[in-house]
Amino acid sequence: MLEKINALLNETESFMAKTQSELEDFRIKMLSKKGEVSTLFNEFKNVPNELKKEVGQALNILKNKALDKIEHLRLALESKEEEVNFDLSLTAYPELKGTRHPLSQVRNEIIEVFTRLGYVISEGPEIEDDWHVFSALNFPPEHPARDMQDTFFIEKNPDIVLRTHTSSVQVRVMDNQKPPIRTISPGRVFRNEAISARAHCIFHQIEGLYIDKNVSFADLKQTLMYFAKEIFGNQTKIRLRPSYFPFTEPSAEMDISCSLCGGKGCNVCKHTGWLEILGCGMVDPNVLESNGIDSKVYTGFAFGMGIERMTMLKYGIKDLRRFFENDVRFLRQF
Repeated sequence: MLEKINALLNETESFMAKTQSELEDFRIKMLSKKGEVSTLFNEFKNVPNELKKEVGQALNILKNKALDKIEHLRLALESKEEEVNFDLSLTAYPELKGTRHPLSQVRNEIIEVFTRLGYVISEGPEIEDDWHVFSALNFPPEHPARDMQDTFFIEKNPDIVLRTHTSSVQVRVMDNQKPPIRTISPGRVFRNEAISARAHCIFHQIEGLYIDKNVSFADLKQTLMYFAKEIFGNQTKIRLRPSYFPFTEPSAEMDISCSLCGGKGCNVCKHTGWLEILGCGMVDPNVLESNGIDSKVYTGFAFGMGIERMTMLKYGIKDLRRFFENDVRFLRQF
């Protein structure tokens, strides 16, 4: 038995493996339940008493040598594999991780504020018909938004347009849901405008709608005040100026105190101390009736804001085109 042990010791010391598969075969041969070492331990009971000490020591040496050899070769092979897979052309500087687009970040912040108030998210198609974009929202036939210079019409069908606002989603909600309704509609919209630092033919909106019994303008004001403070800080003040929108009456535009100058006046707020961020108002009774909601029982308010404008105000960005250029130098700042 000592001769066999010595032969296996020599084999173990001289063994080399080029692959993990060869190493695994050697491990099975030497150390598995039916391997050479296990077989020798099973035969150890037949060794004469006077040789048991010598043979036992040799067996333990063989077992430990095999274990050490296998572990040494395993580490060497793993190190070799890592070396082969290492790309020497990689830069020494750590790779930069991507982040969400600034528009997506602000969009998610706005949604998070209104979901805390119980609003649900509603979405709809970007290609819409005249009813959902204009007629159901009380736009008169002569309204300028229906002209080619303001809206993208699908050439083959003049009643099909690219939506100019996400209010079309609110129409779909009113068609399919009975009050109370409390929803926000984020999405991309399209208007036939020349691209410049302050305008684009594609932009993003979030519009909100709340319809229930006894909804008042005071509810609208309190909701928007909470929203402004959550997005721009507790020091933010708001003001509502009378305005006109076909789908709300009364209507207003909301300004916030300029966060850059603290309301003292600067170039961004044109030295007024105020910045316009959204339009709002009480839902016109004609809109409620057009969508099958009894205006004598229910009232509601609506508001809408451009995500690009909100992002520009929040981060002091002066050129709208930056959001669509995918310039990595710009995006890395967020």
